[in-house]
Amino acid sequence: MVGLADVNLAGACVTVVGAARSGVAAARLLRAAGALVTVADRKTKDELVSVLSILDGERIPAAVGPAYETALEKSDLIVISPGVPYRLEALERARRRGVTVIGELELASRFLKAPILAVTGTNGKSTTVTLIGRFLHESGKYAFVGGNLGTALSEAALTVYRAGQGGGGEGGPYDALVVEVSSFQLETIAQFRPWIAAVLNITVDHMDRYDSVEEYVAAKARMFENQAAGDYSLVNLDDERVSALAAKSRATVLGFSRLRAVGGEVAGGTWLEGDRLVTTVTGRQQEICRRSELRLLGMHNVENAMAAATFALLSGCPLDAIRRVLATFPGIEHALEVVRDRNGVRFVNDSKGTNVDATLKALESIDQPIWLIAGGYDKGADFARLVPSIRQRVKRVVLIGAAAPRIHAVLREFDRIAHAGTLRDAVELAAREAAPGDVVLLSPACASFDMFVDYQDRGRQFKQLVNELPDS
Repeated sequence: MVGLADVNLAGACVTVVGAARSGVAAARLLRAAGALVTVADRKTKDELVSVLSILDGERIPAAVGPAYETALEKSDLIVISPGVPYRLEALERARRRGVTVIGELELASRFLKAPILAVTGTNGKSTTVTLIGRFLHESGKYAFVGGNLGTALSEAALTVYRAGQGGGGEGGPYDALVVEVSSFQLETIAQFRPWIAAVLNITVDHMDRYDSVEEYVAAKARMFENQAAGDYSLVNLDDERVSALAAKSRATVLGFSRLRAVGGEVAGGTWLEGDRLVTTVTGRQQEICRRSELRLLGMHNVENAMAAATFALLSGCPLDAIRRVLATFPGIEHALEVVRDRNGVRFVNDSKGTNVDATLKALESIDQPIWLIAGGYDKGADFARLVPSIRQRVKRVVLIGAAAPRIHAVLREFDRIAHAGTLRDAVELAAREAAPGDVVLLSPACASFDMFVDYQDRGRQFKQLVNELPDS
């Protein structure tokens, strides 16, 4: 059996399951550490042409297609990508043989000494992580920003490992590692221990993966599992599911809230007081900025800003640096991203709205009449929760993708629904019929896998289609 306590993998037979971004990064890290690595994926060679080219260049063998599970039979260790169900029968058989199965996040964290600043939650993770990174960079700190967002953590671990091999410092090149973490990644942690960890919110999502909401909450709760004295757990006090997790943490618990002042059951934190973002993280009450000074749209982004500022202050960032970033940061790609104003109609890309709660927040952030483009791969969502906001704020709904019939059935009393065969059809319909002052909002409330590679592909196609529209 291969142990990872000292990250000594030389000569070990390791199989990485899942040939997506994080799987390839894990394979490269393992190979650098001396492991005999094979990447396994049930997709065929034709589906993995570009990935196989990368692996071939790295001299990493791959087992793909229907027989991919044979690569697990002689493994000393198995590392899985987040998209691979951790209860897959082939993995269960390996566990029964005594093989350790971990995720890419866990693997990467074993190579890292710099403080890990980790963020999870159903929504807002990417914006919060990006903001934390901006705060650190504005303060002169060198930080890795990635994880579930963008660059896999194993890429940072590989950089650190190579720096160590070359005689670099123990912590490697990073002052901190800011990591977006999904529930899928948390399923397979063992020792993953962030210095600061936050759970932003928990709403119903991924019911195609979990048997119950409680199982989903339990996965998110693992964020605090290995923390101890000297660490910080940050919770959203306005979310009952999240605030209940505070009692299970052995770290110092801080809170953030836009509905009430922080205090009482937690040591301190950040909150909204009238129009002011206020914090006690520095040991005394201070104003961070006015809400009106935030460039970000929506009250949900006020929460994200408060959480990110709390991380930054704990990390030693000065308030002036935090204020400069908050006054200029426009948000991230695919999250309420303004694409174009055309003939008085604004087009907004919220392709990251992959669940009902995210779409509700997008709708609540826009005061103008909305043309909502929604639909996609159905994750078992409760679309009925959309009905009140759609009645109040939406001028017309244009449905696309596999979930369109179920969403239409839920919205049956809303009589302004159109169906489009493609995203292009939806954009062109809205462009023809929307009036000056309207907003065309792509916020699907669904995953993208029925029609697109991922939410980024969906958002970029939307932006391309919008920008190709003639000026009049």
